[in-house]
Amino acid sequence: MIAELGHFALILAFMVTITQSVIPMIGAHKGWSNWMAVGRPAAIAQLALALFAFGALTYAFVTSDFSLKLVVLNSHTAKPLLYKITGVWGNHEGSLLLWVTILALFGAAAALFGGNLPPTLRARVIAVQGAIGVAFYAFILFTSNPFLRMEVPPFNGEDLNPLLQDPGLAFHPPFLYLGYVGLSMSFSFAVAALIEGRVDAAWARWVRPWTLAAWLFLTIGISLGSWWAYYELGWGGFWFWDPVENASFMPWLLAAALLHSAIVVEKREALKSWTILLAILAFGFSLIGTFIVRSGVLTSVHAFASDPERGVFILGILALFMGGALTLYAFRARAMEAKGVFGTLSRETSLVVNNVLLAVSCFVVFVGTIWPLVAELFFGRTLSVGPPFFDAAFTPFMIGLALLLPIGAIMPWKRARPGRVLYALRWAFVLAVSLGALAWAMQTGKSALGPVGVFLAVWLIAGSVVDLLLRAGRGDLKSRAQRLLNLPRADWGKSVAHGGLGLTIFGIAAMLAWQVEDIRVAKIGESFTVGEYAITLNDVQEGRGPNYFYTRALMEVRRGGALVASMEPEKRVYPVAQMPTTEAAINQGLLRDLYLVIGDPQEGGGYAVRTYIKPFANWIWLGAIIMAVGGILSLSDRRYRVAAGARREKAAPAAPVPAE
Repeated sequence: MIAELGHFALILAFMVTITQSVIPMIGAHKGWSNWMAVGRPAAIAQLALALFAFGALTYAFVTSDFSLKLVVLNSHTAKPLLYKITGVWGNHEGSLLLWVTILALFGAAAALFGGNLPPTLRARVIAVQGAIGVAFYAFILFTSNPFLRMEVPPFNGEDLNPLLQDPGLAFHPPFLYLGYVGLSMSFSFAVAALIEGRVDAAWARWVRPWTLAAWLFLTIGISLGSWWAYYELGWGGFWFWDPVENASFMPWLLAAALLHSAIVVEKREALKSWTILLAILAFGFSLIGTFIVRSGVLTSVHAFASDPERGVFILGILALFMGGALTLYAFRARAMEAKGVFGTLSRETSLVVNNVLLAVSCFVVFVGTIWPLVAELFFGRTLSVGPPFFDAAFTPFMIGLALLLPIGAIMPWKRARPGRVLYALRWAFVLAVSLGALAWAMQTGKSALGPVGVFLAVWLIAGSVVDLLLRAGRGDLKSRAQRLLNLPRADWGKSVAHGGLGLTIFGIAAMLAWQVEDIRVAKIGESFTVGEYAITLNDVQEGRGPNYFYTRALMEVRRGGALVASMEPEKRVYPVAQMPTTEAAINQGLLRDLYLVIGDPQEGGGYAVRTYIKPFANWIWLGAIIMAVGGILSLSDRRYRVAAGARREKAAPAAPVPAE
């Protein structure tokens, strides 16, 4: 009964969304306030119906309702409750229902908290958001219905993919979807502004919090996925340039560029055209990511690998919204004439260069991701583009970005004096060079990656500190401290996020440059040395978990005779899914991780054992957390929450450009 009600609620949400996409748009065009007002209750009703449908599907998973085909394919009575719940979105159909629920959430948020928006702009934003919903509700109901019934329900299900039965991955997809779908709001604002024919500082102030929220959720989601890959897959890495990893990373890069570009529109009314284009492309790459995950055209451990017909449907959605938005963008070029004039050396120019670096790096990732498909379709060749290409092609742009950020952050608007800017950063540069040189002197026979990472990290962090101190102004220590505390949260958020990026860069460089790896066959009772640690394989046990069988190694790690840790890496086999997984044992620390993996038994006796010593590994995710904190600080700035000060009612607004 609950499942039928959920299915009915999904159909009703589809019908309400059609109303939401049509009535407010007509009302905005005609100037009919009562028609525009329909958008608000429609968006709220759609959210309520989508939440009910999602709740009904969750109830079916929790109660193991095997009359639903989706529950049969992705659940099992022996599965822990957490993974029964995460099974709701651990598949194609359920994750799409989560997608449209989040889409409805953002649409309702715009309806509820968009009171400061001009009525016509708000109506059009809600209508465009509704139009996106119409496409995805149609996709679900006609090709991917999560409420399909089994004619003869089985006694038990086929279980969820064992790789997805992990706490880190349980929360990774919802955060990613909040980021993916959050960029639909930037897209809706861009299309609504193009329809109205006006892009100004007020529009930039309104679009920034939505973009910032999407970027924040993507940051959290990507870092959770990276952390999961590090400890769950057992290969010791944190990023493999997998197509689905790239699918989330590309919108993140464009969202970061959009955030910086919107600042120029807000402060100087320049880069309007570029900002609108970034808003369109950022959501476009979210749709491309959806296609990669669900079409099955690219192989990935993360992909749902659905049938190609569904991929064609998604391509149709992509063509409709991207093609329509870009066509409208071409027609409205006159509405986006820049007003602000700035010199070659200025904060505006630095933000332009920042945007170029982020956009080109996104394009590099896109080419590397899609090239195997292009090579197979047009040249009949099977190619694999892996980490060596991405490391060589992507890294220079990130180095350039890291070098630029501290300089651009303290540059004045309109025109800057390079001598004054460089003088302000002199001690930050000296400190970065000194610590980089120290790292170079301490390492022996290693690459330059570590020292360069140290330099860039210190440069970013020290540059962020200099930025804050300059904003505190001159005077005695007490007055400067007071001004520092009174700085807007957005200023603090920017500096904290840049500092977090520095920590992540340092963690990546240090781990890749200085890690120690050892692969060997070890017999029970045997000890071996890796770096400064003596490791002993004491025993190997067989056992059974809640829904799996395990082979567990009991290992001791000592340094100088003193016990450092007792570690228990495992190999698991899930009998229902007939799939093995690797559970690495990690002794985590602030300065290094000890990482042990037990492999298969060997013919001559003993077990394959992989050992890694990973310096500063946790600084990668510590930096990501600090970046997210910076985003939260900025998002909590009242100016961005309510767009205070963004309206220009007193100023004469530019006349809307008539439709072409």
